[in-house]
Amino acid sequence: MTLNKIGVIGAGTMGSGIAQVCASAGLHVTLIDVTESALTRGVAAVDEGLQRQVRKARICEGEHKTILAQLHASTDYSSLGDADLVIEAATENLELKLRILRQIEAVVSADAVIATNTSSISITQLAAVLESPERFIGVHFFNPVPAMQLLELIRGLQTSSQTHAAVESFAKAVGKTPITVDNAPGFVVNRILIPMINEAVFVLQEGLASARDIDTGMQLGCNHPIGPLALADLIGLDTLLAIMQVLHEGFGDPKYRPARLLKDLVAAGHLGRKSGRGFHSY
Repeated sequence: MTLNKIGVIGAGTMGSGIAQVCASAGLHVTLIDVTESALTRGVAAVDEGLQRQVRKARICEGEHKTILAQLHASTDYSSLGDADLVIEAATENLELKLRILRQIEAVVSADAVIATNTSSISITQLAAVLESPERFIGVHFFNPVPAMQLLELIRGLQTSSQTHAAVESFAKAVGKTPITVDNAPGFVVNRILIPMINEAVFVLQEGLASARDIDTGMQLGCNHPIGPLALADLIGLDTLLAIMQVLHEGFGDPKYRPARLLKDLVAAGHLGRKSGRGFHSY
């Protein structure tokens, strides 16, 4: 199974990043969102990402134009009719994802692979909404998608070996290093990473150190390239909270309870970089 025509649902940070790496690998990409304005922002984000590659002399201007020509934007799901692989990259909300997956299956061919970029929701649970759940798999890209090497492949209970093999080949074709993990809350990376960030929020909440000093401590003391609170702002505090809630509910263990300060910041609309304010100001 060769996956050459890719659909991406959601033109936000993750969706536009996925679209960029797929188009850069020579694949045909259809980017879907509900409004033209969202698509305009998504395509502009891809364009800016490619311009950065030009400025760093990683690609030339001609390659920039060729890659951008591989990308098509639409609000119409029927444009996914000939897609080999469709990746859902919408907001981390179960009901929204279930609705989108039904819409995808209604328009794609019987041979198309359907995937989700969820960072925490059960692949088995999402697959159950499909009539052909064996063609469904989790493909967890990391932010920023063009820069991050890893791709977690998450097999649900229903995922076929053929689907897994095809998507593993796709991951390598777009320049990612895939690891295969079982379906469990948070998968592997976020199961380790997100509670660590949440613990940093507890440290800040308890007044043990400032946000800047917490980040500096982890950067210089643990050789992390970015501090946990700055990373939280990059991920988005609403996304961070959603993942912690999935872990807490999925495992029923109080060690996964979200920090009160994290919940308060999300309630206040201080979501990190995308809102201009989180643990730091931007």
